[in-house]
Formats: sequence, structure tokens, C-alpha cells
Amino acid sequence: MKRFSLFLAVLSLVSCGGRPAFRAGAHAVDITPTEFPVIVSGSFLSKTGTRAEGKLHARSIVLDDGATRIVLCVVDNLMMPRDLLDKAKALASEATGIPPDRMLISATHSHSAPSVMGALGTEVDETHRERLPGWIAESIAGAVKNLEPARAGWLSVDAPHHTHCRRWIARPDRIGEDPFGERTVRANMHPGYQNPEFIGPAGPVDSGLSLLSLQSRDGKQIALLANYSMHYVGAPGDAVSPDYFGPFAELMETKIGGIAIMSQGTSGDQHWMDYGQPRQQMTAARFAEELAAQAHEAFGRIQYRDTVPLAMAEAALPLSRRQPSPERLTWARKIVAELDGRLPENRPEVYAREQIYVSEEPRRELKLQALRIGDLGITAIPNEVYGITGLKLKAMSPFETTFNIELANGAEGYIPPPEQHKLGGYTTWEARTAGLEVTAEPKIVETLLTLLEQVAGKPRRTPATAGETYAATVLDTKPLAYWRMDEFAGPQAHDRGPNAHHGVYEDGVAFYLPGTIHRAAQFAGGRLTSSLAPPAGTRSVSLWFWNGLPAGTRDVTGYLAEWGGDRLAIGRDGRLALGGLAGKSAIEPRTWYHTALVRDGGTARVYLNGRLEIEGPLADANAVEGLFLGGDSRGKANFEGRIAEAAVFGRVLSAEEITRLSER
Repeated sequence: MKRFSLFLAVLSLVSCGGRPAFRAGAHAVDITPTEFPVIVSGSFLSKTGTRAEGKLHARSIVLDDGATRIVLCVVDNLMMPRDLLDKAKALASEATGIPPDRMLISATHSHSAPSVMGALGTEVDETHRERLPGWIAESIAGAVKNLEPARAGWLSVDAPHHTHCRRWIARPDRIGEDPFGERTVRANMHPGYQNPEFIGPAGPVDSGLSLLSLQSRDGKQIALLANYSMHYVGAPGDAVSPDYFGPFAELMETKIGGIAIMSQGTSGDQHWMDYGQPRQQMTAARFAEELAAQAHEAFGRIQYRDTVPLAMAEAALPLSRRQPSPERLTWARKIVAELDGRLPENRPEVYAREQIYVSEEPRRELKLQALRIGDLGITAIPNEVYGITGLKLKAMSPFETTFNIELANGAEGYIPPPEQHKLGGYTTWEARTAGLEVTAEPKIVETLLTLLEQVAGKPRRTPATAGETYAATVLDTKPLAYWRMDEFAGPQAHDRGPNAHHGVYEDGVAFYLPGTIHRAAQFAGGRLTSSLAPPAGTRSVSLWFWNGLPAGTRDVTGYLAEWGGDRLAIGRDGRLALGGLAGKSAIEPRTWYHTALVRDGGTARVYLNGRLEIEGPLADANAVEGLFLGGDSRGKANFEGRIAEAAVFGRVLSAEEITRLSER
């Protein structure tokens, strides 16, 4: 009988194909502080928590395919430094035998948890910092102890109503001041609801809600790992709280059983507020309930696999920090000396101290990871990552389903894409939490894609595009150049036509904003330029635009295009204008329109949404070499808004062709 029982035990660890069975285990450890007050991180200035509102946890999943064992651990905290996590991994490795480079440990980004890393005006809560590595190791060891034969399934659904871009572009006449006394803030977080001083979001939204479900072979829930890109909701000022991450986990555990975890996605510029709509009220409990309802609905559609190959790869990426100028460092040292050991009490004091920290440690090393769980890809990034970065990784990953976990294996601050640095704002101000070099984001993306290729065993994908039917319509008209403006990054504006007349985006352009056909470039002071010479006599320009400035803001609301000296603009009155010719229709802000400019010898015609808007004689202007979109050759009153699907022609477009181009 004993031999038969042993045979069954061994059989349960082996799949029907003779391979070791895939196994999974999970465990959660309560890390809620019991002694108050505690130092709480998540604000510009230091604050304390005097009570707990909900429990904080370190939640771990361990996976084993018989050859590789990996750890995914998520901790209720704002952010955790690499040295703390390296210590936790060493403790866990000693207890379990799992190598530290097979461990992913991340923070939820609760802004109401005890501080374990100095950030802005907040110091470290030494008691919590000392205890946390042991708690994390205990969570991992418990998950190993709970390993059992399992199956896995995953999917990603769109959840666009619960996260939005919180970083908005200000009007050019409303540029804000940074903590250093300079007017550099062209884009910043939290503009206020429907604030007329702001044009619109500075970036796209990564609204994917991803789920990894782990069940025993008989269908009992072991664990659920969710991932969503939303910064946090918030808790009462004196409360220590897991924010919405804890209530979400508890709700999912009630609905499906097992241990549930919510990890943080690419939320560096993502938040629950929709600033384009009227003000809303939100609580962590309400947010968790709404998102858990959508997660539960999606959970019911997960399909499971018994055979789940695992792989994990890790790379170290050395990067520089942006350094303060000598003048700024002198300013900072004077302010810090006046602090005389006390904590900062305002933003200039906070950022003066940060300049000292950044200058004392000009180099950092990032630990980046990629995981394969069956046909699911996961990246781990020790930064607060913009939504567009998450979308890049998902679009180019060799895996059809990929999600990204930020604030993992360390905390190295915000990583705006290079173009966002030019727009300024909080997430670009040099600090320990936002100090990496301007080129950090593309270097991180490239490293992660290489790691994904390594664990997948196949190359990255070319990003898919939408609106191909419309693109075919444009290409059928044989343009000289066709810029869809759907790039993830600049400076090249790719010509989709056969002539390779690629353009160049100047500084002051953001990418991958929602368009009318597919995606669009957001112009915020910059232009798209091309060396394409204007044909003499006859030529046409077709494009879609979305104007962000109200009429009357300035003498010219914005120049849309210039080619061959012909400058198409939105005039002060909010109507199209070409030379001395003016249109009749008011251009409503934040509304998509199609326009076409046709030069037919001495006559010019402008169409709006397929209808003739302007027609009349137009003298030849002094032509400047090249073509300009989103502005004119002088860079005067550049367009403020979005442009997409721009095509230029060396001939006169017919009214019928323009009608087709104006149809979405």
C-alpha cells in the first residue's frame, strides 16, 4: 500500500507526456505596521500615519516547470530601493534555493504605506525598512511550501474607463514655473477638470487589464495576478492603507478563491481622473469594486494550459543622472544650508535638497527583467513608466500577450520618453525619483525587448496598425508623400508611400495620441518638416487636424501647413485662412476635421470635411524650400493640437478625391 501511495505521489508530479508537471504556489504575509506613528511616503512633503485602514501585504507566487523556478512578489508600498530588495532576495534564496535572478519583487505604489526609501521631502521609516526584507522572504518561502501541480491561463482586456493620462499640455500662453524659478512647464500632471488653460493629454493611455490565473489541476484557484496601469486612488491623510490594490485583491479572493494580487502597470502618467470631463469623486473601495467586477467578468473567459514552459532573463543597465548646472547647485546648497537639518517645507526646498542627492550619485544601475510563462510575456522595470512606453513594449513584444510591472527590483524614478522632457513638468524635474538621463527610456525599451526575445526564442514583432482601409485610399491617389503620424517616437516621420520622403519632427511634438483614423501626433510648439520641394503651378495637401486653442487666443490661432509659400492657417476668428482668403465655418476646438489645400495655378481652393470652403485668386508667394506641417516656415504661431494622415501631391486633387479622403 505504501509503495502504491508513493507511485501516485510521483505520478502527480509528472505530466502525461513524461515531463515534470507545472506547479504553482502562493502565499501572503501581513506587513501592516502595529506601532504608530509611521513615516508615510507619497507626497512632496513628509507626513505620518497614525492608524491602519486596511491590511498591507507581501504577496508571492512561485512557479515551477520542472526545470526553472521563478518568483513574482508584489508588496504594498510606494517604492522600494534596490539594496532592500537585494537583501530580501538573498534571504529568500537562502530559505528556498531559488537564485535571486529568478525573483521579481515589485511595489504596488500605494501612496499611504510606510516609507522605506527617501523620496522628495520624506525620510525613511527605519522600523518598517528593517522588517520588510524578512517579511518578503517569508512570503516567498511560504509560496514555495505551497507548490502543487497546476494549470495556467491568461488574457488581457481593455479597461479604458478607469485610467486616463493625467499629464496635460498647457496653452502656449500659460506656461508654468518650475521649482527652480524658470518657466519650463509646458505639460504637467493634474491640470484640473475641464481647465481652459490646458489643451489636452500629453500622451496615450495604456488601459489593458491583464490577468494571469493559476489553478490546481482540479480547478481550485491558487492565485490570480492582475496588472493595470493606474497610479493610485488615495487614502485619508493620517491612514496607512494598501490603497485600492488591497481591496481589489480581497474582492477577487472572495469571488474566485486563492490569493489575488494587483501589480502596477505603466502608470507614470496615468491616473483615474478624466480631466476632459466634469469632476468626479472616487474612493479606493469604489475603484476596487468597479475594476474587480470587470476583472471577474474577464476571468470567466480564461482558457488554461497544463504545460507551461518558464523562462526568465535579467540584465543590468548603467545610466547617468541629469546633473544640475553649477549655478543651480550653488542655489541648492544655499537653501540646504539654511534648512540646518530640518525637513523641507515647500517645493523649492524639496528640489534644492534633491539637487545635492543627484549630484552626489551621478550614475545608477538598473536591473531589468523579462519572463516567459507559457505564451505570456512579462517585463519588470524599476521605474515609473509612461503609458506610451507600456504600449511600445506590448506592441513589439514577441509574445501576443505581454504586460509590464513597474517599480520592480528597485526604484529609479520617472522615465519620460525623450520628447516629454522637452515639455517639462513634475516628472522631468531632476530628483532621485526623476533624475535619469534623457535617453533612458529608449535604452530601457531596447533592453527589455532584447530580453523578451531571449526568453521567447523569437524576434520582436512589428507594431500592428489600424485604419489600413483609409491608408489604402490615400495611397491609391498616388501621393508624393504620406505621413500617417502614428509613430511611437521621433524624430523621423515615416513616409508610408513608395518615395521614402521621410520627414523630421522637431522638439515640441508628442506621439501616439488618439486620432480620427488611427493615431496622431500632438503638436506643442514643434513642427514636422520635410525637404520635399513644392511642384510649380499645381499641388495639393490633405490632412486631418484637431485644434486645441480657442478662437481669439492670438492673432493667428495656428498655422496648419506651408508648402510653396502657401500658408494654411486657422485665423484669429477660428476660421480657415489662406493668404487674404478666409473661410466661413467656425473650427470648434478639440474636434477632428479634414482639410485639403489645392493650388491650381493662380487659383487656390480649400476644402473642409469634403466641402469647398475657400476659393479665389492667390498670388505666388516667396516660396521657402521644403514643407512644414504644424506650423509655417517662420515658426510663428505654430499649430497647437493634433495632426494625422497628411498627404501631399504634385497635382490638383479633384473634388471627388477630396471627398473620399475626408471620409473616415
